[in-house]
Formats: sequence, C-alpha cells, structure tokens
Amino acid sequence: MERPTRETFWGPFSLFGALIALAGFAADRLHKWWMLDVYGIAGRGRVEVTSFFDLVMAWNNGVSYGLFQAETATGVAILAGFALLVICGLGLWLARVEYKVTALAIGLILGGAIGNVYDRIAYGAVADFFSFHAFGFYWYIFNIADVWIALGVILIILESVWPGLVGAGKKKDGPDGETGGTPV
Repeated sequence: MERPTRETFWGPFSLFGALIALAGFAADRLHKWWMLDVYGIAGRGRVEVTSFFDLVMAWNNGVSYGLFQAETATGVAILAGFALLVICGLGLWLARVEYKVTALAIGLILGGAIGNVYDRIAYGAVADFFSFHAFGFYWYIFNIADVWIALGVILIILESVWPGLVGAGKKKDGPDGETGGTPV
C-alpha cells in the first residue's frame, strides 16, 4: 500500500475549493445569525413573502426531509460525526479533482455541509427558514447551506453527464501543454 503524500491532501484546485467552502459557510452563518438574532424569525411565526413562499423557523433534528431524527445528545453526536466524516471525504476528493468546475461544486457542498454541522454542534439541530408551497403541497423547509449543497450536486451531475458542458475544459497532460481527453 502506498504511503499518503502531500498530494493526497492538497491538489491544484484545493485552495479554490476551500475558498468557495469558506465563502459558502460565511454566507450561511451570516444569514442564520441575521434570521435568528436580528430579524427574530422565531418570534414572528410564519411570514408570508409570496403566495408560494414563506419565511418560517424550523429546527431540523434530522437530515434531509427530517429523516433520522436525533432527539438525544448521542443522536446529535452521531449525525454530527457522520457529517464530519463526509466533510473529510469531500476534502480528499477536492485534492484529486482535475477541473475547476468540480472544485467549485465540492466547495459549495463543503460550505453547506460545514454550515449545517456547525448548527448541529452549536444548537443540537439545523436552523431552516425557507418554505415553498403550492396547491396545498409543502416542500421541505431549507436554508442557505442546503442551497449550496444542492447547487454543488447539480454541478457534479451536469459534469458527470455532459463532461465539459459547464466549462471544465480539457485536462493538461504534459509539461508542454499537450492536452488529452476527458479523464474517466
């Protein structure tokens, strides 16, 4: 088995992805701080913005769609620990990406994941605010971090289905600038 090298943990687009993650995390924290401490959404109840969009205060003790509810400190620790493992895995993936768009996608996912795990550790649950609904059907309630995660996943799917479609370009193969095809 090969011994891990510096490149195992840091690649050509790691700084770019890390900066995107930091910006995503900062935007999420700023928005949550504003909603909770400045705007005071908890005391306002449901705030109708449009006929299909409301601002609400919801604490999600689980993961997406409220799955795997964690009502105890042990449950919260398990969910936070799993999220931290996923964050570490994404960081390792980021060190190996060959295209900037993939680093952007992973950075968005990392920023959102770090924002939500911060909530889980600080509050025991994730703060959600945005509620879309139509014709009596309510989608799940979400936050800025969830938007970053969804955008990152969409970019990864687009790049996987249509390589080069979202500006990935071609991989540089040699020192002379010779380009090769899209890596498999």
